[in-house]
Amino acid sequence: MSDDLGSAEIAELLASAGCHEPVTLERLAGGGNNRVYRARSTNFDAVLKAYFHHPDDPRDRLRSEFAFSQLAWDAGLRCLPRPLACDARRHLGLYEFVPGRRLEPHEVDADAVRQASRFVVELNHHKHSNAADALPIAAEACFSIDAHCHCVTRRLERLDKLDLVSSGTTDADLDQAAGLLVRNVLQPKWAELLDQLRRRCAVLGLGWSQEIDPTDYCLSPSDFGFHNALATADGLKFIDFEYAGWDDPAKLACDFFCQPALPVAHEHLPEFIATTTAALSDPALHAARIELLLPAYQMKWCCILLNEFLPVDGRRRQLATSTGAQTDVERRARKQLQLAKVERMLTSLDAVLAGASHRSQPGLRSAVESVA
Repeated sequence: MSDDLGSAEIAELLASAGCHEPVTLERLAGGGNNRVYRARSTNFDAVLKAYFHHPDDPRDRLRSEFAFSQLAWDAGLRCLPRPLACDARRHLGLYEFVPGRRLEPHEVDADAVRQASRFVVELNHHKHSNAADALPIAAEACFSIDAHCHCVTRRLERLDKLDLVSSGTTDADLDQAAGLLVRNVLQPKWAELLDQLRRRCAVLGLGWSQEIDPTDYCLSPSDFGFHNALATADGLKFIDFEYAGWDDPAKLACDFFCQPALPVAHEHLPEFIATTTAALSDPALHAARIELLLPAYQMKWCCILLNEFLPVDGRRRQLATSTGAQTDVERRARKQLQLAKVERMLTSLDAVLAGASHRSQPGLRSAVESVA
């Protein structure tokens, strides 16, 4: 899609949302995968999203986000923007504009975590509805320990198969550093961690390839964290559900606590797990699965952070930039930032491999059992 959205197409979408007057479009910052605009007039104020789409990345982001938002809004949840209209053919979505601001790191506290867990719990009160049945499987959904780990292995293989050592570019040294990081650090560390996970899985009595019962699947916002939240006068509002759908509660929890943009302290993990697993068939079992998989998701997030070095991710960034192309300086700065984030994630993972993380969180299962 060109950067020119097309005035006729926009007018048609706005009309379907009840707006028949001219609007001004203001480009908004922060859309990592899509182009995002504020569309407003005297009596209308909305967010217009132009979604990334590419044959190498076939996920229907618009369908996932709009259907999920519609289900939540129709169910009475108000901690998200109201979905207004969409154009599936042109990959356009229109949502209520929410006046708010991004959270600061110190605001990711116990109250914020409780608001997030309440969103998950209230959403899943409606997981037996017809609208929920129509939702897709969430992006990279997994339902067994084996599947979760295979996802990490696949991401590492994807990074390894690329020729990350480029030539003739201003950031060739960073590409080389990323390639060496994958081959010399991440892959050996993953082999070590995978062995530990298999042994701990046996000790805990968890079936390595056993899928959870479908009745325990959860509706997940996916990519869920405070990087996708706004502070407003009415509390937190959660945004960006383009990966949403049906998923394993363990993936929801692990992603939430591994998200690097606005990290959540692990001291909040027991309460979050107790709250979000309380209605499942065996809360203690799901707590054990989350504890087991948390270090695997730290490794997965190391891989996600290195997506900046993959061609398809670069094309998403190109769509999302205001000019339609990243400058050499912008691209280099972005890659440096991602490498620094991987180093921080590895520091946390090293603590897990040394056993410190497990010793500091002995009460996960007992915390859940006390709530049940």
